[in-house]
Amino acid sequence: MNNSKWYKKGIIDGIPIALGYFAVSFTLGIVAAKAGLTAFQALIATGLTNASAGGYAGFEIIAEGGGYIAMAVSQLIVNARYLLMSASLSQKLAPDTSVLNRALVAFDVTDEIFGISIAVNGRLNPFYNYGAMTVAIPGWALGAFFGVIMGDILPGSLVSALSVGLYGMFLAIIIPPARKNRVIAFLVTVSMILSFAFSKLPLLSEISSGVRVIILTVAISFAAAILFPIEEEADE
Repeated sequence: MNNSKWYKKGIIDGIPIALGYFAVSFTLGIVAAKAGLTAFQALIATGLTNASAGGYAGFEIIAEGGGYIAMAVSQLIVNARYLLMSASLSQKLAPDTSVLNRALVAFDVTDEIFGISIAVNGRLNPFYNYGAMTVAIPGWALGAFFGVIMGDILPGSLVSALSVGLYGMFLAIIIPPARKNRVIAFLVTVSMILSFAFSKLPLLSEISSGVRVIILTVAISFAAAILFPIEEEADE
């Protein structure tokens, strides 16, 4: 496929993500409003930082009057898992992909966009990510924008229900490949069990969620590479 077709495919695959982002970031907009941000400020902040946990952490620090160092450290820890995702996607791209294209792809490596990108057969074309980003970023930013405006109008039960959309997106990403591959289904199940255990065990539960994700990702990926090796896909 040429770049145009990859771009259109990315848009189509990114529409469900954008809709889910809109619902989830609506609650993020409420947090931004409580931190004293205007709707426009929330729009810019979420448009440039497309991260749920990072966004919540950032707005909480703003609300508490935290400094730049606290903001930088918190974002590094909370969003550290994206370093692993970017490293994985870099291997998915063709070796001759320019630094500019790699940087643009890395700008919006979210859990959901990573999920659909890593599932692409063969090499990943950057324009696929551009297409997904074209709809995903506005969906996230506009959700926060309207969350600031309408957060005080809608009933709390409805606002809380909107956050369920995030789990729906994760299920939509992991179920199709898990149904096709028993190894993936097994690894997903193990990941869920260990993630739950890490959040409940006395010492491990004190570790930040971002660091726990990194530990589990590295450990499970390493074990899977040894126990279930696969041949490298030929370039299309």
